Amino acid sequence: MAFKDLPLDARPREKLISRGASALADAELLALLLRTGVAGMNVLQLAQQLLERFGGLSGLLHTGAEELKTIKGMGGSAKRSELIAVLELARRAMGERLMERTVFDSPDAVKQYLQLHIGSRPYEVFAVVFLDVQHRMIALEEMFRGTLTQTSVYPREVVTRAIHHQAAAVVLAHNHPSGNIEPSRADESLTQTLRAALALVDVRVLDHIIVSPGQSFSMAEKGVL
Repeated sequence: MAFKDLPLDARPREKLISRGASALADAELLALLLRTGVAGMNVLQLAQQLLERFGGLSGLLHTGAEELKTIKGMGGSAKRSELIAVLELARRAMGERLMERTVFDSPDAVKQYLQLHIGSRPYEVFAVVFLDVQHRMIALEEMFRGTLTQTSVYPREVVTRAIHHQAAAVVLAHNHPSGNIEPSRADESLTQTLRAALALVDVRVLDHIIVSPGQSFSMAEKGVL
């Protein structure tokens, strides 16, 4: 079933034109990209199925071509290619924004950017946002995977990458697949270890942000750092 087969008041395209993109639900916006449904499922239902399967837009942003292929109606390359291209554009657009503006001008954008990149991973990921002297993003690097401890995250490697990027400051980040974004004692201890190591090469740790889908915890904002 395509858009033309839906009732007029249920067509996302008409709704977008008359009321603006912000009036559309996530499934409606996604349906505009998909354009058509499959046998027994209209395009809005297909869009909703994708969101439910991958845990919303955040999860969908981390979905690869092979994962999409498992969904009925996404087996063809055209739909998958277009969707993956749009998702990648969204990530890159947010990254460009952080490269142009100091992170202090847009702290919420930093959290959202990290949520999009690592928030929905099923395993723990430790990442570092490297910043220039004006605190604009130089690069985001995922450096370690697995349970995060002082023995699994190597300060020397973080320092080496900071020197490579000629970074003046960093924002540390990792995800909690459990959904509980409160920092553990190990998280706090690791932060202090990295802070001390980076201080030796005159690189400041501005924050350590913990993320999960739709949630974030800033150690700097909460006074933990």
